[in-house]
Amino acid sequence: MSLNEKMVQDAVKKVLANMKISEMTAVGAKEPRMASVNGRGVFEDMNEAVETAKEAQKVVRKMSMDQRETIISAIRRKTHENAETLARLGVEETGMGNVGDKILKHHLVADKTPGTEDITTTAWSGDRGLTLVEMGPFGVIGAITPCTNPSETVLCNAMGMIAGGNTVVFNPHPAAVETSLFAVNLINEASLESGGPDHIACSVASPTLETGNRMMKHKDLPLIVATGGPGVVTAVLSSGKRGIGAGAGNPPALVDETADIRKAARDIVNGCVFDNNLPCIAEKEVVAVAAVTDELIGWMTEENGCYVIDERQQRALVDVVLKEGKLNRRCVGRDAKTLLSMIGISSPSEIRCIIFEGEKEHPLIRTELMMPILGIVRTKDFEEAVETAVWLEQGNRHSAHIHSKNIDNITTYAKAIDTAILVKNAPSYAAIGFGGEGFCTFTIASRTGEGLTSAGTFTKRRRCVMSDSLCIR
Repeated sequence: MSLNEKMVQDAVKKVLANMKISEMTAVGAKEPRMASVNGRGVFEDMNEAVETAKEAQKVVRKMSMDQRETIISAIRRKTHENAETLARLGVEETGMGNVGDKILKHHLVADKTPGTEDITTTAWSGDRGLTLVEMGPFGVIGAITPCTNPSETVLCNAMGMIAGGNTVVFNPHPAAVETSLFAVNLINEASLESGGPDHIACSVASPTLETGNRMMKHKDLPLIVATGGPGVVTAVLSSGKRGIGAGAGNPPALVDETADIRKAARDIVNGCVFDNNLPCIAEKEVVAVAAVTDELIGWMTEENGCYVIDERQQRALVDVVLKEGKLNRRCVGRDAKTLLSMIGISSPSEIRCIIFEGEKEHPLIRTELMMPILGIVRTKDFEEAVETAVWLEQGNRHSAHIHSKNIDNITTYAKAIDTAILVKNAPSYAAIGFGGEGFCTFTIASRTGEGLTSAGTFTKRRRCVMSDSLCIR
């Protein structure tokens, strides 16, 4: 599926119209609790979950690629069928994001997550015989998933891991238990309906830090995949096991004087506000050369629903969003109107994003907020813009964006920023196949170097050598 910007906007409008809502405003995340979902694959004890997944993997590893693909196809179908349910459940449980965009994300996962086609064989044939390198399963994979994209990450990871012949045990974020376990249940239902085993995906009813630690230390889990903040990734990389870590980012969007400024304003805002800025790839701040900064702000406010806040309002927003110097989790994933109301501003209904101009050191600019707030840093020239963007990205090597028609500038920026993702002249979500080419993933392993993960990422390479035989040239 290849979607252009108009198609994305039309799809959102259609979804919202069908649901008879003009917008979805999170009403506040609930306290973490034990899931009420008592579905397939849900256990009280982490050890039991691992042991059960281990038994299921004995079946999965013997299945043909066609059989695995049949299960994955069923997961895709169930994801399409339950996209609205999963989206609503995610917003209700976490208080973050909006239903319309989450529906679109689930359809994207179903359509563009790679399956068994990502499992390939490399071969060398010559005078001395034949050598094959094949992708084999790790076995049972432990996966830690976030509350920002809970069911999307579970479903996306599961499809890739199953394609590689693995089963998986999830330790979801405590704030998104019901949503995550609903997805786990769908995966197992899909397997059973396709003639596969039960419990190809498992989890615990009440995930905690303790169950996560137990999972990371379990002797039967050779690979741990973590999607979340820097703390959880550090813990995984300290576990003594193979770890794939998808950590934090603070993606800057650079705009130079050669860009189509009107389009840049539209793309930046659309990427920033998608699901209320929850995706880790989303634009978190803007760095613009001085020659185009005023024009950029003008298009942002005139055509793209941006509200400019003054210095007093900025201070008030800092006090709310960064309460006592720490990120206020109750503000994460909230829409712009809600955030403005928290500082006493009643904004028009069309407001989608909060913007202001500030120095790079501004707390709302240097901090990854995951909210539709865009600080704009004005620089004297492109060279300073690159230095500023690199400073703001903070060495996460995650994602960055540029709006420019100068190929040399794009190349210079790409080398300097050195991120797993670089989006050029498009909204950030083009990076995961939404309005751009390429596959979808919600685990972007910038810290451990795998980049955008897929089925092949969750396999190990095995070399098979036949010496002096099977060469018929």
